[in-house]
Amino acid sequence: QVQLVESGGGLVQPGGSLRLSCAASGFIFNGYPMNWYRQPPGKGREFVASISSRGDSTIYADSVKGRFTISRDNTKNTVYLQMNSLKLEDTAVYYCTHNGGDWGQGTQVTVSS
Repeated sequence: QVQLVESGGGLVQPGGSLRLSCAASGFIFNGYPMNWYRQPPGKGREFVASISSRGDSTIYADSVKGRFTISRDNTKNTVYLQMNSLKLEDTAVYYCTHNGGDWGQGTQVTVSS
């Protein structure tokens, strides 16, 4: 069955950095684009970034453009999200998905001074 395991979240000060990972199994990883979403406290889930199956094309939400970088390693079935210049409003639970239907447990990112 499909498994998506996010990790790398934590507590960071504004301006800091974190690198999230999502280890995937149960489907042909290199056949799918991969996506990061997030759910801020009290709000709905929102799109963050997407990367093509070969990793040669990326899309970002305007709110993270220039600060976040999505990448993938198809040899490790893992997608990453490098988050720099973090802001208070980046606080959320971060999820990865390949199809919008399967989700992991998420990883909490808290940006606070």
